[in-house]
Amino acid sequence: MMEKLRNPKNVKTISLIVAAIFVIGCFTLAMSAGGFGSGVASAAASESAIGVVNYQVLVSQSPRLEQVRTEMQSAIAETRKEFDSKSQNMNDEEKERYYKQLQERLGNKEKELMDPLLEEINATIKKIADKKGLKVVVDKSTVVYGGSDITDEVAKALQTAKK
Repeated sequence: MMEKLRNPKNVKTISLIVAAIFVIGCFTLAMSAGGFGSGVASAAASESAIGVVNYQVLVSQSPRLEQVRTEMQSAIAETRKEFDSKSQNMNDEEKERYYKQLQERLGNKEKELMDPLLEEINATIKKIADKKGLKVVVDKSTVVYGGSDITDEVAKALQTAKK
């Protein structure tokens, strides 16, 4: 057996096999260090840069929401009175048209009242996301798994900002 290993032809073949194994090993190591084989590491790193919030909870716990509700109830009551008084002499078609106009006006009023509240929530989310180094924040209802939940921190910041 030793004679076969000393044969120059066999030594050359064995040397080529060892060199090939070495090159393949180096190539594999370089690919994994370069990020080609590190999909799991990339996913873990990107997951930490994603935040989630329960937007419905933030809106419902907002200190400004009660003020918005009160103003909307007042606007609805006024609109109802206006409709009752002005629609007395209208036919059904005119009443329906007028009702739709009032509904649109109430929708605009709600948007006018809710926009500042939503802007405050969004600004607070951005502030906390920046502080935590999060690149993206999405609503929790769209996330199946993962992400850093910052809902409680945003809710606390909104509560303390109002006081």
